[in-house]
Amino acid sequence: MLKLESVRIAYGAIEAVKGVSLEVRAGEVVTIIGANGAGKSTLLKGIAGLERVAEGRILIDGEDCTAVPPHRRVARGVALSPEGRGVFPDQTVRDNLLLGAYSRAAHKDEVEAALQREFQRFPRLKEREHQTAGTLSGGEQQMLAMARALMSRPRLLLLDEPSLGLAPLIIVEIFRTIRSLRESGLTILLVEQMARQALGVADRAYVLETGRITAQGSGRELLDDPQVRAAYLGHHGAAS
Repeated sequence: MLKLESVRIAYGAIEAVKGVSLEVRAGEVVTIIGANGAGKSTLLKGIAGLERVAEGRILIDGEDCTAVPPHRRVARGVALSPEGRGVFPDQTVRDNLLLGAYSRAAHKDEVEAALQREFQRFPRLKEREHQTAGTLSGGEQQMLAMARALMSRPRLLLLDEPSLGLAPLIIVEIFRTIRSLRESGLTILLVEQMARQALGVADRAYVLETGRITAQGSGRELLDDPQVRAAYLGHHGAAS
């Protein structure tokens, strides 16, 4: 479904992503782990079209989408739930979700059905349907960010640090949702600081260090890799 070929992304003279190649097959959960500043979020933004690729190619379903603008990538089935959630704080929960379905706005019955599906997936959002997003807790905002991305009915969901700053019980709920989405057949590329949990849910995984892939394998293989364990799997499973 997704293939990156020697992708390089730079901020001026600073090279954040240095020739990354990876692939995500349909129906997989693929995890990228790495320390802060490794280039993980930049890579996801490049896939979503929010950062310009200086070199290399991004292929979606075998088609070169490197120069395709972000809104057209959404139409092709790619959605990003960003780091920091990025909710619209002055808009209600319902309006945030409807904005996620903007590319499908012509099909109102379908959009309403999607809205009810996300309320069923995240009951707390239904309870807060008419609250402004800025009044939600961090966990509720994360649910909203994920639900908003899912409103576009993506085939590939890019999840950037969904557990960041959340309480342990909410993290359990977020990973339960990720497993449920995988079981539904959704393809997911997950960037996550909670390395143990992320590898536990992953079919395959990559380690990104200072903009380069330094290890890859199944989630289980990387969980058992002594170097990965030493670098990223402390007592709480968080990236160092």
